[in-house]
Amino acid sequence: MYFHGYENGGALLSVGFGLTAFAMIFWFRDVILEGTTFLGNHTKQVQRGLNIGFALFIISEVMAFFSVFWGFFHASLSPDVFVGSSWPPSGIDALDPFAIPLLNTLLLLSSGAFITYSHHALINGNRSGAITGAFLTIVLAVLFTGLQYYEYLEAGFTFADSVYGTVFFASTGLHGIHVIIGTIFITVGFIRLVLYHLTSDHHLGFEAAILYWHFVDVVWLFLFVAVYWWGGA
Repeated sequence: MYFHGYENGGALLSVGFGLTAFAMIFWFRDVILEGTTFLGNHTKQVQRGLNIGFALFIISEVMAFFSVFWGFFHASLSPDVFVGSSWPPSGIDALDPFAIPLLNTLLLLSSGAFITYSHHALINGNRSGAITGAFLTIVLAVLFTGLQYYEYLEAGFTFADSVYGTVFFASTGLHGIHVIIGTIFITVGFIRLVLYHLTSDHHLGFEAAILYWHFVDVVWLFLFVAVYWWGGA
């Protein structure tokens, strides 16, 4: 209704997002309460089930990005006459891969190093190191998102500019959403670190956040090489 311009479509969309967000917040709050060492409900068997579930979730995410990359390579490896039989299509000025995209690559790889440091610090009982590493990861993630937003504003094409614009914004936008979700994920872990919820041998949620963040890192490397560098040449 919102995209088609129906009256009150935006209000209905906002209410839907709000209800979904509240359901997730209260649900995850209960999971956090169950998972802390204060209650101890997350036994080894429960943690194993959660690990398997999260691994399957990551596999489903891989499939989602696989479909996006499939669309990109299908369009770019054999561009038809409707886009000028060239890639990028005629009239499209691709973004410089060695400007903001390269900077974002450095930011994201650095954030992956800091969150790994945070994880190892937690395992070794270095609480201050764990907190510092997680905080720096969040800062770099926010910088990445800000630069991505600026890049979108400065791009000389839109989502509607041929198949190039569609696959570019679909792939980088999907990844950007994952960066925002991962940032929230790590922020929750950071807050739990500060509140003494996590210990050296009981931090399943934090480990899941770290695995998710490394997945986001790897996907970005494929995006940078394929979409920005090779696809924009």
